[in-house]
Amino acid sequence: MIDPDGFRPNVGIVIMKDDRKVLWAQRSNQDGWQFPQGGMRTDETPLEAMYRELYEETGLARDDVRVLGSTPGWLRYRLPKRYLRRHSKPLCIGQKQVWFLLHLQASESAVVLDVTSTPEFTEYRWVDFWYPAENVISFKREVYRQALAMLEPLVTQTFPQQSAG
Repeated sequence: MIDPDGFRPNVGIVIMKDDRKVLWAQRSNQDGWQFPQGGMRTDETPLEAMYRELYEETGLARDDVRVLGSTPGWLRYRLPKRYLRRHSKPLCIGQKQVWFLLHLQASESAVVLDVTSTPEFTEYRWVDFWYPAENVISFKREVYRQALAMLEPLVTQTFPQQSAG
């Protein structure tokens, strides 16, 4: 599904543990690392898409996490020209995303990357809150900074004694 402006609706997922570390995952068959994310189906709300993508990419179910909040409205990024699929119609020029901050309620062992036949990720680790904003592929850095800046107050409310890193 591509909107009239050429953006694909998508959800981004930041999963945080009690120590304020966030899940950072390596994409399958690539060197790149990122937060879990995925496209929305036409019949889904952002929250429904988030729970589906959460399970498909991390094996975590609704009861394994608590939603702390989300970004208001859409955050957008454009794809570099080399990533555009010019043969696809309509042409997708980027993604528009709603980002969710989740607090992991289950054990870390509940994270399973191969619940589907085509896993998105090969491995994961827990990193400081702001680490992904500087280490994601360059064309996503600004949207990561925006999302984390909007979500950081939710971290402070949930864990007032600690800093976000």
